[in-house]
Amino acid sequence: MIRRILAVTVKELLQLKRDWRTAIALLGMPLVLLMIYGYALSFDVTDIQLGVVDLSRTSASRRVVEAFLESGYFIRAATLDEVRPTDALFASEAIQAALVIPADFASDAAALRPTSLLFVLDGSDSQTANSILGYARQIVAGTTSEVLDIELGPPLEAAPLVWYNPDLKSSIFLVPGLLAFILMVSSVLATALAVVREKERGTMESLRATPIRAIELLLGKTLPYLLVGSVSAAGALFLAWALFEVPVRGSIFWLAVVTLLFLAGGLGWGIFISTLAESQQVAFQLGLLSSMLPTLLLSGFIFPISSMPRALQIISTIVPARYFITALRAIVLKGVGPDMWWQQAAALTIFGVLVLLAATVRMVRSL
Repeated sequence: MIRRILAVTVKELLQLKRDWRTAIALLGMPLVLLMIYGYALSFDVTDIQLGVVDLSRTSASRRVVEAFLESGYFIRAATLDEVRPTDALFASEAIQAALVIPADFASDAAALRPTSLLFVLDGSDSQTANSILGYARQIVAGTTSEVLDIELGPPLEAAPLVWYNPDLKSSIFLVPGLLAFILMVSSVLATALAVVREKERGTMESLRATPIRAIELLLGKTLPYLLVGSVSAAGALFLAWALFEVPVRGSIFWLAVVTLLFLAGGLGWGIFISTLAESQQVAFQLGLLSSMLPTLLLSGFIFPISSMPRALQIISTIVPARYFITALRAIVLKGVGPDMWWQQAAALTIFGVLVLLAATVRMVRSL
């Protein structure tokens, strides 16, 4: 049995060697996609175009404006004498936010009367608006009596402590999800074409005449891509550390185990698709739709599962990337052991076993 599996494995590796473009794509595509999406996909907002309406025109109001500009998030795009012209600036997208300081700001603060700042936002992009609002709140909270040079009484301070991602970089949050997304799509597509290629070239008839069994053919076609996927995953993790400063705080061994479980499930699903399709074009489309969309939308990669409708939360339980992303973030970002993510590993194992069994049954019918 082992000799027959190795024979199929060697055959598949030789096929990859002859088709060097496919081999380069399988090895390089995850790395290229990680760099592209890692740089392009970000929740961080910088160079925010700010309109300033300073009706107070005092040293206190100027220090508030300076606090915004020195934060590194805002750029002064316009200085106005009244609020009304901001409508046209928002409409033309010349500004993304406007800071309005009332005329009695300094006098109210000096007299310990309630005072406030007006911060106007363009809410057409709610995600960006929420980020900008968070920055503004942070700056205003940091603009204390020391900045204003006004005695406001004993301050009540809150000292925030952020674990695992102290700088709140979106790349630290997104890159592990990107890794799951890329590995899922590439692993499914890699094997989705494996059996279909045999059908189109007519070599499936030759395989039927050999003593090889379905499970042996399945393992022989899966192992080479499992090796290629492991190399790609290692390279992608290195790039995540080198380019995006994503730490690997946990055990490399457990990280490899979880990654292999995830890859095995993805490769098994690709083999299952290849037994259903009759052409490489159909296999490619089925593999892309069944791997890309669920991983992108239902895995918690971008949208939190807890905020989804109950029906979608139930559907997401059959998406393997959901469990891989949770385990990956626990190992890479938090450095925790198997006692914290064993349920995710068990779910990946169950998914892998089920799809490999389904693929084997379909392979038996094919042979």
